[in-house]
Amino acid sequence: MMMGSQERSRKKNISIWKKAILHFLLCFVMGFFTGFTPTTTTKALQSQRPPLSSPEPLHNNHTSKRARNDQKLVIIVSPTSKRNKLLRNAMLTRLASTLRLVAQPLVWVVVEPKPPDPEVSQILRKTGIMYRHVVSDEDFIDEDAEIDHQRNLALSHIEHHRLSGVVHFTGLSNVYDLSFFQEIRAIEAFGAWPVAKMVANRRKVMMEGRVCDSWKCHFNSIHISSFAFNSSILWDPERWGRRTFPTQDAPQNSLNYVRKEVVEEEITLKDIPTQVLLWELHIPNKL
Repeated sequence: MMMGSQERSRKKNISIWKKAILHFLLCFVMGFFTGFTPTTTTKALQSQRPPLSSPEPLHNNHTSKRARNDQKLVIIVSPTSKRNKLLRNAMLTRLASTLRLVAQPLVWVVVEPKPPDPEVSQILRKTGIMYRHVVSDEDFIDEDAEIDHQRNLALSHIEHHRLSGVVHFTGLSNVYDLSFFQEIRAIEAFGAWPVAKMVANRRKVMMEGRVCDSWKCHFNSIHISSFAFNSSILWDPERWGRRTFPTQDAPQNSLNYVRKEVVEEEITLKDIPTQVLLWELHIPNKL
């Protein structure tokens, strides 16, 4: 009985080993041939689809990322009005679509009257543009005085935070050739150019700002969008050989100071090419 039991146990162990070896060989063969067959994975499927978003901002040029980062910061200042919110928000969205195409770095300083409109904040958050949202703390009856106050607030913000770059005032009704922004990056101190002003229902185009003829360039008017300047002039005018103004009056006089300096400057003023790169569409309820 003892011998029979041992014999059955030995045969059982051999059977178990045979099954294990057979299972191992089967897995090995399946794995070997599987390695030669093409596989379709989730990653492969995803690579066949267009990307949902570009990892880099879209640009009109083919400069490298390093070259773009070496460029001057463009500081765009845009005051707004609350008199026609629907039009304002539409024009904000349109201008944002233009600025998204401009090569970096760029910061958009948007100033709005109090109380702040949540829709403006929502529009700015969706742009994908680096921005600063400034809210005015005063009420005005005169719209032009209110807009100038907003521009001064933006200049105070730029001066306080020492944002170093080229400052340009834009209206929400402005239309740009994208090469304009690359041109103003070359400004060292001051720069100026012509603005083509187009009025609805009129076929005449008026040229304002810095215009040039066959003899020389001159200002026929100072359009707020017809010049730009190096922001360091606000906090370090002596670096540029410019006069200073009383510190306590700076928030009120910054805009006038810059305007006067642009008009009086002839040596370091950079004339942007005479072809029109900027248009102002004059529409009701000007923004």
